[in-house]
Amino acid sequence: MDDEAARDGAQGAATGADGAAAADAELRAAVREHEEARAESAEESAEEAAHDTVEAAVRAQLTKALGGVRGMVEAAVPTIGFTATYLAAHQVKLAVIVGVAACVVLLAVRLAQRSTPQFALNSLVGIGIAAFFALRSGKAEDAFLPGILLNAGYGVAMIFSILVRWPVVGFIIGSVTGDPTAWRGDPGVVRLCSRLTWLLVLPCVLRVAVQYPIWLAAGDQAGPLGIAKIAMGWPLQVASLAAMVWLLARGRTPMRSRETA
Repeated sequence: MDDEAARDGAQGAATGADGAAAADAELRAAVREHEEARAESAEESAEEAAHDTVEAAVRAQLTKALGGVRGMVEAAVPTIGFTATYLAAHQVKLAVIVGVAACVVLLAVRLAQRSTPQFALNSLVGIGIAAFFALRSGKAEDAFLPGILLNAGYGVAMIFSILVRWPVVGFIIGSVTGDPTAWRGDPGVVRLCSRLTWLLVLPCVLRVAVQYPIWLAAGDQAGPLGIAKIAMGWPLQVASLAAMVWLLARGRTPMRSRETA
């Protein structure tokens, strides 16, 4: 009888220990979930505070879209490699190989660092299209024609969006508020987005106005086109962004959807 009582007592103690361990595990899991929820809430609050005005939202989204200094460098390096190689060797195929190789190296670095490869991939697609044009005609200057046409297309599309009062920058506001068209209900926001879109149009118009006549000129224009493309690439983009930042710094238009929420 004493042995049976001892066994029953031991089993009860073991059961109690298991129950306590399970309760402790559940408590730890609940605490962990609570901490994660608080962290997510803090992150969302910080993002909302950062984007509590239209100007802040546009600044953040434009910086993200341009990829910062590194993204602009990745856009310029393949063109520099292509132009420099052609001016030195006067061989279209070799220049194309150097330009593509530069893109591949930039992409490999991105992948090795586990960072977003978006901008390196954009450069690779761009140099691939340019290479197709140059190799098809055998003229190095034709590598710059797709960029000229792309800027012309962007410029026309953005001007049209302003004229019909759907400026493309407005959709940046929509991406932040979660409603892609609500911004059109505020005339002040529409005017701000129209001004910002004009600042995006200007670099496109300038590139076409300068580079297209060079491309049309007689003779080998690869050198002048390469120099113009590099000079009117990220430097012009930085100037445009600086003008936007200046314009955005002057106002604090509230995010309407947040105010009414």
